[in-house]
Amino acid sequence: MTAQTSNSLLSKIAQGLAVLLVVVIFFALGLWQLDRAKALKESLVTATQVDTNIVPLTSIATARQPLQPEAFNRMVQISGNYVATYRAPNQADGDGQVSDWEVGLLQVGTNQGILVVKGLWSERLLNPDVSMAMVIDIKGQLRASQSEDRFINGDGAISRLDSSVIVGLTDLDLFDGYVIATSESRNGAEFTRQRLTPEKLTSKIPGYYWQHISYVVIWWLMAAVVLYLPFYRRRVKP
Repeated sequence: MTAQTSNSLLSKIAQGLAVLLVVVIFFALGLWQLDRAKALKESLVTATQVDTNIVPLTSIATARQPLQPEAFNRMVQISGNYVATYRAPNQADGDGQVSDWEVGLLQVGTNQGILVVKGLWSERLLNPDVSMAMVIDIKGQLRASQSEDRFINGDGAISRLDSSVIVGLTDLDLFDGYVIATSESRNGAEFTRQRLTPEKLTSKIPGYYWQHISYVVIWWLMAAVVLYLPFYRRRVKP
């Protein structure tokens, strides 16, 4: 074997390895996007499930941190005192009935807070003996923050059930999401009022799921093109 033949063979091997490396990288990028799409779909399935076991809020959520998918719709218990009350207009319950809701800002500990849906706004005066100094025990369902406004923010009303809309109105470190109370009590005595059911859960796949899938197709198509290109050049070479 001559030196020229040897160099030509080594050059072809190097080109082949380079092509193979690029193909592997593109294929791996496609797998990465596919894993992201699968993880998103699994989180959506988790978000539609309700765990009926009651746990302390602080065991599954942290103030000033995004709510993790595994915390969605968990039943929680918290204690604290209400420091503010807001009206949340145009809220829909589990039966699709639209009404105004009473939402309290519950101070938890010395410097934390979370929004709590107490009931209908029209029933806000049912317990006149409850003061903001009282420590209230609450059980309810932890929900992810609403992403769409239902009203105009201001004048004692909040546009959606989302702690970010009141971040400028309090010095408390707020939890992401909100709690729909199933019970409120003080020293074992439960407050009587109509409790609300949350909107029905859906597992609608958002657009960015399909964006991940499109990236999978693009990366794998590019891998196929890179793999085919040397054979194409060989066929058209005179």
